[in-house]
Amino acid sequence: MSEVQNIMTNDITGQQMVTFARNTAVQLVKNQLTRGQVRNIFTEVRKIEALWDAEGVKPPDKRDYTKALRRLVMLKPKMDYQTARIPQVQRLKEVLSEAIDLVVQGKTPDEQSERFKRFMNLFEAILAYHRSEGGKN
Repeated sequence: MSEVQNIMTNDITGQQMVTFARNTAVQLVKNQLTRGQVRNIFTEVRKIEALWDAEGVKPPDKRDYTKALRRLVMLKPKMDYQTARIPQVQRLKEVLSEAIDLVVQGKTPDEQSERFKRFMNLFEAILAYHRSEGGKN
């Protein structure tokens, strides 16, 4: 089981996620990935979160669940494109793509929603550590 998979499915306390996020952020800073480049992806993820309604699971017919799920999956080719233009994005793309796959693989909408929350937590932690570790604009 990969570390991302464990974070997305078994890391109850979030401690493994925090450690992983810090280590990933340190790598990103060493690779000279800028805050702006991370934020470009994060901005889209925030829009997906607004659609997802991660605050609580409602019946699927009362939320934009499928639209959000589709948009999340479509983030992968967008990250591939960005990586082709800016190679420093590669590590972030790898982590987020694996996490996206794990969200989609959830067997029920409730499980997918829980995994999406963990995806958001992971990305927010990477972003925070990227800044605290000296990520440049």
